[in-house]
Amino acid sequence: MRTSMTMNMTEGKPLALLSVFALPLLIGNLFQQAYNLADSMIVGRLLGANALAAVGATGSISFLFFSFFSGISGGCGIVTAKFFGARKDEMVRKAIANSAYIMLASSLMTGALAFLLVPTVLSWMGTPPEILPDAITYMRMTSASVPLIAIYNYASAMQRALGDSRTPLYFLVVSCVLNVALDLLFVGAFGLGVFGAALATMLSQLLSGAGSLLYAFRSNPYFRVSRPLRAFDREITQSAVRLGLPLALQWSLIAISTTALQSVVNSFGATAMAAYTATNRLEQLVQQPFGSMSMALSTYAGQNMGAGKTQRISSGYRESLLAMMAVAGVMTLMMQLCGESLVSLFVHEPDVIAMGGRALKITSIFYVFLGVIYVTRGVLNGVGDAFFSFINGVVEITGRIGLPLLLLSVTGAGVWSIWITTGATWLLAGSSCVLRYLSWKKKAQAAER
Repeated sequence: MRTSMTMNMTEGKPLALLSVFALPLLIGNLFQQAYNLADSMIVGRLLGANALAAVGATGSISFLFFSFFSGISGGCGIVTAKFFGARKDEMVRKAIANSAYIMLASSLMTGALAFLLVPTVLSWMGTPPEILPDAITYMRMTSASVPLIAIYNYASAMQRALGDSRTPLYFLVVSCVLNVALDLLFVGAFGLGVFGAALATMLSQLLSGAGSLLYAFRSNPYFRVSRPLRAFDREITQSAVRLGLPLALQWSLIAISTTALQSVVNSFGATAMAAYTATNRLEQLVQQPFGSMSMALSTYAGQNMGAGKTQRISSGYRESLLAMMAVAGVMTLMMQLCGESLVSLFVHEPDVIAMGGRALKITSIFYVFLGVIYVTRGVLNGVGDAFFSFINGVVEITGRIGLPLLLLSVTGAGVWSIWITTGATWLLAGSSCVLRYLSWKKKAQAAER
């Protein structure tokens, strides 16, 4: 069964299919990043650099706690995409039902754990005392919204697996506009500070998640699961967890590495923290084309693995890699020429702007490796290469923890070691991704002979 709400990616020109599928994902990801940008710009300009640093200090911790259910969501999506590519409609419905159970359990557990551990982790990271109360407030509000985020992640993961990248976008756009309006209302008009920014994001996430899920149930027949197909299925659950846990481990290791790097940033004081927050927010935007193509490739590779078309996977990888390298070149040029102007969107302080502009000139040199990471990761995740996820996580944690120690002890890089570490880690991770892909391709070609 194929409907207007699905896309079959096992036939047709790979890059054309991937581009059509990735465009709504890109638009949606940009709007999702607008949540963070709205918080940062409004908090930074209305409340000052310290408040911006407080919001930024929670970013790596949020990533750490959210990585678990994000990985599980990815595993559920891969299983569903393979059933869809193999045209097993009944199994698709079973996978959609069982994915809901898995996502509910993982989000509740993650949110509760994050809420309890926030003060301990922030203190362990050496968060400066002057911003610690605001950082705890923002992070605890974020933790409470984990189940709301999981609703959207579940709905969008299932829809992407079926080839529908448009539906989640519609609700996300409305939600983003609401987020900006509520930010201005709660922070600017009501004076609720960091708490108001977090509350605005929380309410907006509720709207995007609930709206996307309700619409999917009404418009996509795959979501209308009959009672017998709603039963717990051990095999589907085990497959989703078997694929999702390595993804969760990968993201957890990456999150731990960024948390460790944040502690290095904290040691240089509020100016470095504000500059790091601003450059992070900008580079989250830079990563959106790469991330969108990565998600498209996961669905593409999953569907084609289900259909037994491994040669199409290689073609899609090659064409996507060339396209993302071109995007990386444009982004690098932009940061080299306009870095300080972009940082000034977040803060007024000249020292923060100068530091952030120079930092972007350092990291942008490595954007091409960032594109390689996302493209290769998308393909390998889609084909179910679970062990790669662990390898990739180990490489990232080694780079972000080991390189700052090396740079600070051996060189005179000082505060710039933060951004040198980021770029060098992308280089290491990108190289490991390519080596792993070549290994998979060799095995796939041997299996076809």
